[in-house]
Amino acid sequence: MKVFIVTIACLLTVFIGSYATASSVSSWYLTLNKPSFNPPSWLFGPVWTLLYISMGIAAYYFWNAAEEQNSPWLKWGLSIFFAQLVLNALWSVLFFGTQTLGLAFIEIIIMWVAILGTIIIFAKVLPWTGYILIPYLCWVSFASLLNGSIWWLNS
Repeated sequence: MKVFIVTIACLLTVFIGSYATASSVSSWYLTLNKPSFNPPSWLFGPVWTLLYISMGIAAYYFWNAAEEQNSPWLKWGLSIFFAQLVLNALWSVLFFGTQTLGLAFIEIIIMWVAILGTIIIFAKVLPWTGYILIPYLCWVSFASLLNGSIWWLNS
């Protein structure tokens, strides 16, 4: 049941994000001024796919380990994990769906903090489950810089 819940949560996040992105990525987004370090569009799909797989694996194994250990971190870890998934989907809605670059930037910073919290809590219970989320934090750090730069260049 745990693997089903985690998988559905990750897939729902992907679906919401993709739905919000699809309407703007081939139109509005192309008209924006972007920094020189903006990666090619084809890179985003494979990177996000790997990151969502690692998120699902980490959450599933954290959940199992926390239950086995009767860890006090179980509820906090799952709560912040699912919160960062909500924030992940919300970012796509804000940036691509409503095209509010400044609000999306503020929101991605909050998401970054939630991801960091997830990493810390997961690592307290089963260290490698936190460590495999570090690439996710790095990618969102880069996405934050990109979001902020695009906002700046288009204000």
